[in-house]
Amino acid sequence: MSMVYPKGIDIHAELPANGEAVLTPEALGFVAQLQRAFNTRRQELLANRAQRQAEFDNGDLPGFLDETKSVRESDWRVAETPADLQNRRVEITGPVERKMMINALNSGADIFMADFEDALSPTWDNVIAGQQNLSDAIRRTIRLEDAERGKVYELNDETATLIVRPRGWHLVEKHVTVDGEAVSASLFDAGLYLFHNATELIARGSGPYFYLPKLESHLEARLWNDVFIMAQDTLGIPRGTVRATVLIETILAAFEMDEILFELRDHMAGHNAGRWDYIFSMIKKFRNRSDMVLPDRAQVTMAVPFMRSYAELLVETCHKRGAHAIGGMAAFIPNRRDPEVTEQALSKVKNDKTREANQGFDGSWIAHPDLEPTVREAFGNVLGDQPHQKDKVPDVSVSAQNLVETDIEGGAITEDGVRLNVSVALQYVNAWLLGNGAAAINNLMEDAATAEISRAQLWQWIQNEAKRDDGETVTKAMYEQIRDEELGKLGGKEAHRYADATEILDALVLSDEFTEFLTLRAYDYI
Repeated sequence: MSMVYPKGIDIHAELPANGEAVLTPEALGFVAQLQRAFNTRRQELLANRAQRQAEFDNGDLPGFLDETKSVRESDWRVAETPADLQNRRVEITGPVERKMMINALNSGADIFMADFEDALSPTWDNVIAGQQNLSDAIRRTIRLEDAERGKVYELNDETATLIVRPRGWHLVEKHVTVDGEAVSASLFDAGLYLFHNATELIARGSGPYFYLPKLESHLEARLWNDVFIMAQDTLGIPRGTVRATVLIETILAAFEMDEILFELRDHMAGHNAGRWDYIFSMIKKFRNRSDMVLPDRAQVTMAVPFMRSYAELLVETCHKRGAHAIGGMAAFIPNRRDPEVTEQALSKVKNDKTREANQGFDGSWIAHPDLEPTVREAFGNVLGDQPHQKDKVPDVSVSAQNLVETDIEGGAITEDGVRLNVSVALQYVNAWLLGNGAAAINNLMEDAATAEISRAQLWQWIQNEAKRDDGETVTKAMYEQIRDEELGKLGGKEAHRYADATEILDALVLSDEFTEFLTLRAYDYI
C-alpha cells in the first residue's frame, strides 16, 4: 500500500530501500513545516549572495561590517560545550555510507562527521540510505556483512561522537516538493535527522549535533538558529540541545566569524577551518580580478599569508568566545604498496597538525583512520591531558587587507598544475556521477571542494589570460588539448561516465559565465 502524505507534499521518485521507514508522513510533515517557515528567507539570502558577488565583480573587496561592530567589541560567550564535544582533537569525516560510517565510528577518533554534503554524491538512494544508516548507528544496530571478504562490520563498544553535515543552503532535494517547490536540501537533511533521532540521542546522553557548511553571512547563521528553535520546540526537546559547528569555508564568513558565533550562541560548539572550500571561495569571489589570480593549488598552503591570517583569526575569535577551533583536513590516504610514500606523507601530516596545535587549534580533521595516531600525537604533544586549549586566546592582529592579500612569494602556474586540475576534476566528477562523493585520487581523499578548486582555477586562468611559468598563456584551446590528453589516460569518454564528466567540466570551464557550484550543474545528471 502506498504512503499517504500530508497535503502539498509530493515525492517524485520511487521509494528506495528503507524509504518507508525514513519518509514517514509524520517526518515529511515536519520537514514541510520547516520548509514553509523558512524557505522564503533562504531564497532571499541566496539573492543577497548574488548581489554581493556583483559588487565584487565591480572591484569591491569585503571588510568587517560596521553595523555589527558592537557584537565584535562587546563581551559575551557561547553556551557551555556538552560533555561529549569537549575533546575534539581528532575528527574523522566521510559520507553517510554504511561501511565507511562503521569504520569511522570505530576509528579511535573523538568525533565522526557523517556527511550529506561534499563527500556524498546525493543520489536519491544515497540520501535515504544515509538517513537510515544514521538511525541505525545511533541505536547501535548498524551492521554490514561482506560475504565476498568474509567480514562483518559492526560497532565497537567505544565509538566516536556523531556530528552530521547537511547540505548547504544553496542546494535543493529535487525528489521532494512542498507546495510545488523543491525542498531545501538543508532542511530535508537536518529535518529528517532531527525528527527520527533527536529524542533517542538525548536519551543516550548525547544530542543532535551538526556541522553547517558554506555559510556566507551571519544572517545565514541566524536562519539556522531560527530553524533549530522551531525544530526543538516542535519536537518538545529543550532549546540549546542542538549544537552546531560552523565551517568557515568562505572568505565572507571569515569577516563575520564573531557575528556567526553570536547568532548561534545558544547552539554553538565552534568553528572549523574548511581550508579547501576557503580557497575555492577566494577564487570564486575575486574571479574577475587579474591581480588576485592564485597559483597552482599545491602552492596555496596554510603557511601562505592570507591562509595563515584566516587561521589565526579563527582561533582567536573562537577562544575569546569559549568555542572550539577545529583545524583543516588531512586528506592523505596511506599507500600500503609504497611504504616510503606513506612515511613521507605522514611526516607532512604531523608537521601540519603540529603547526595547527601550536597556533591554538583544539583538534583537526582526517580522511582516513590510519592518520588517527599521527594527528592524536601531534595534538597530544601540545594539549597534554587537557581536552582542548580554549583558555589560550592568541594575541593576533588580522586586518581586512590581511585576509585578501593573495600575493604568494614564488607562486606560479605550471603545466603540471593545469594538468592536475583537469585530471582531478574529470576523475572526481566521474566518481560523483557513479554515486561516490569521496574519491581516492593520487593518494588523497578528494571531495567536491578540491574538484571545485580545480575547475575554478581553470576558469580563472583562462578568463584572466594568466601565464604559466614557461610563458604560455592559459587558453581555452590549451585546456581542450590537455583535457583530451588527460582523458585518454583515464580510458577516454567511453569509460565509466567520462563522457558526461567531460561535458560538465567543459561547461564549467569554457563558459564566459561562472557557475557558482559544480554540483548544481552535475545534479541534473544523477
